[in-house]
Amino acid sequence: MTFMHMTARKLAASLFIFAIAVSIDREAFADDHGGKPQPYEYAVASDMASEALLLDVDSAGSRLVAVGEFGHVLLSDDKGTSWRQAASVPTRNTLVGVTFLDNQTGYAVGHAATILKTEDGGENWTLQYNERNGETPLFAVYFADAQNGIAVGGFSYTFETGNGGETWTQRALVEDSYDDFHLNDVFADNKGNLYIPAEFGTVYKSRDRGQNWQAIETGYDGSFWGGLGLDNGDLLVFGMRGNVWRSSNSGGSWKQVDTGTDQSVSGGTQLEDGRIVLVGLSGTVLVSGDGGKSFTNQPRPDRLSFATAIGKTGDEIVLLGDPGIKPHNLAE
Repeated sequence: MTFMHMTARKLAASLFIFAIAVSIDREAFADDHGGKPQPYEYAVASDMASEALLLDVDSAGSRLVAVGEFGHVLLSDDKGTSWRQAASVPTRNTLVGVTFLDNQTGYAVGHAATILKTEDGGENWTLQYNERNGETPLFAVYFADAQNGIAVGGFSYTFETGNGGETWTQRALVEDSYDDFHLNDVFADNKGNLYIPAEFGTVYKSRDRGQNWQAIETGYDGSFWGGLGLDNGDLLVFGMRGNVWRSSNSGGSWKQVDTGTDQSVSGGTQLEDGRIVLVGLSGTVLVSGDGGKSFTNQPRPDRLSFATAIGKTGDEIVLLGDPGIKPHNLAE
């Protein structure tokens, strides 16, 4: 299993990839009967949790919820100024993706096909699915509504639920396909179409909330590690060597955006004022004020690598990645 490639979705750095991969060998798993959970270890409270590897963040109402290595789940109720660990997380697996439907209900996914659910804003989590000695890493999760969700990860496999996570079914993304691509993210546009950035410049699209998928060629031949559906309906996908590609027609055609960097781009966000912020390796911080048509590279002097970002107030944002959580001011 080459976890080295799959974890590039978030950070693209060999350091990050190695750190995530080795964590798989020290995790608690489910039994061998369809991923049904059995006794497991809980994430350990640590004063250093906010300085450990963190890979994704989402908003649960006014609260921020971040996930990462060792099953860490961190909560902030002051827009990212201070953080504390969740009360109960029943895994020590690396968690790679998190999403919230509202201020109470959320899901997190990670290594060994781990799927967690919370119904109290991230304070306490239940284990819905995982695999003993599993080799199926999950990278991202998306819910179209309270019942229907999809988690994506390695080897072109997805896990789907139609009952709010009570049961999850694994299936190949495209049946009878020889594609064995890692599925690195899943996101929606403002029309409800779903997109999965993958390898070899491929983006998969679904018009029926994940029931059927078609492969879209973008004109790029490298790996995409993430994507954003923008407020105006446009799409961005990003990945290796500073590549950012944009579509203004629901994925029908794509145009490469000049980023001014060859550092890999791993994640990002659209701020309340419409600006787009993308982050990646070696301190890369890309900012666009024109809907992703162009970006200004504002690299951090510390050259730290980050997985994603989320807005705070005005020019203040929060970066998450290899060094844990770092505040960042776009005006400086």
